[in-house]
Amino acid sequence: MSPKTSESGGKAGGGTGGGTGGARGLLTPGRATVGALAVLALIFIFENTRATMIRLLIPEVTMPLWMALLGTAVIGALCGAYFMRRRR
Repeated sequence: MSPKTSESGGKAGGGTGGGTGGARGLLTPGRATVGALAVLALIFIFENTRATMIRLLIPEVTMPLWMALLGTAVIGALCGAYFMRRRR
């Protein structure tokens, strides 16, 4: 009988208790920290709008600094996502 009691209690309590757990699982301290760092990185990137010369192995390219920073951030995020997915 305890599986039925547990099951029905889990379903009835799942609406209120599960919502709290789901909301708690949605915004963890780690995710909040990563979100705050991402916002700070975007602020830093878009504050630096001057054109700058960048050397890509051989050629020199002149582009706005924010484009170079954003491109580097995107490449870093893609590499991080790739390695985290591969780890699982």
